[in-house]
Amino acid sequence: MASLDFDIEKHSFREYYSDNLGLLEGANNSFCTLIEALLTHSGGIAISKIEGRVKDKEECIRKFNLKYRKALEASETEYEIKDHITDLIGLRVVCLYEDDIENIQDVLKEHFDVIDVTDKISQIESTEDSFGYKGLHLDLKLGQERRNMPEYRAFLDFSFEIQIRTIIQDSWSVLDHKIKYKKSIPNRLKRRINTLAALFELADREFREIRTSTEAEIQKAKEDDDADIQSEIQECASGTKPPTRKAQGNGLLTAFGFLKIANHFFNKHEFEPHKVDGFTLEIISMEPEITRTKFNEHMKATISKVKEYQQHFESIEGSSDKLNPYTIIRHCLYLSDKNTYSSILTNVSKEAFEQWLQQHG
Repeated sequence: MASLDFDIEKHSFREYYSDNLGLLEGANNSFCTLIEALLTHSGGIAISKIEGRVKDKEECIRKFNLKYRKALEASETEYEIKDHITDLIGLRVVCLYEDDIENIQDVLKEHFDVIDVTDKISQIESTEDSFGYKGLHLDLKLGQERRNMPEYRAFLDFSFEIQIRTIIQDSWSVLDHKIKYKKSIPNRLKRRINTLAALFELADREFREIRTSTEAEIQKAKEDDDADIQSEIQECASGTKPPTRKAQGNGLLTAFGFLKIANHFFNKHEFEPHKVDGFTLEIISMEPEITRTKFNEHMKATISKVKEYQQHFESIEGSSDKLNPYTIIRHCLYLSDKNTYSSILTNVSKEAFEQWLQQHG
């Protein structure tokens, strides 16, 4: 029951906390699972981690004492501590990119009732001489749809705070809490802390820009050849037309150029970025001056023969081995220039391929 006696309310809160700890932990786990499912199925949002915790009861009391008690007692407003601890259940979502914070907020607003919003990003950006970690804090309760579901019935009275941050904002938050003196300190030390905070902010922005530029490069690689060259690549990939002329363009091969050409030859295969990056680097290490055009010529000149070998290889009785697109490309490069690409196949693969070539050359 509410009162103005801090000692009584501390005792009452400790009893409430002990009586409801199991239920609070269950709510925390349930909310984490639900939010992970919602964000996973929303598509397009890259999540690093989702985690939650039930705040320590003594930490709750200290927070109430520092933030609320004096004002409530000064206004003679009776209180219960639990009513003022909005982060008794606290969740954190860490995403990769700053522009995903708003996307996550939009998803959560669809499924939860929003009690309060604290935009620490705007707070920091609007204050020239301030520093601290950025992030978006929402106080939420279950939305009406889930309030009617039996599995959430036990958690209807619980609100929770969720913090949404990027990886870099989360890293700065950890460091920010380790800086013990930040306010009543010499200006020269404040400036150094502000500089460090600005570097983290710059890293966040650059990480997002790298993603955007990467997407633009991939799109550019898809569009930079004219329709005739694209048609020729497709025809050669199907084995219906021999190469007749050089493709235009002489830019050095990059992961984006590799991806553009490889997607034409293997349009049903999903090339994973980290594999494309490593494989392109391997090709460049063997032929440092290789251009996108040259790589395309290697493929056009040999793909039909290698696909014949693929049919033979995969039809060997008792074998379930398959040649994946990367292995087919390795065979194409080797067949196109055996000296330059002598090590791109294992010895066993090379011997088997050479034996077949002697018979079907």
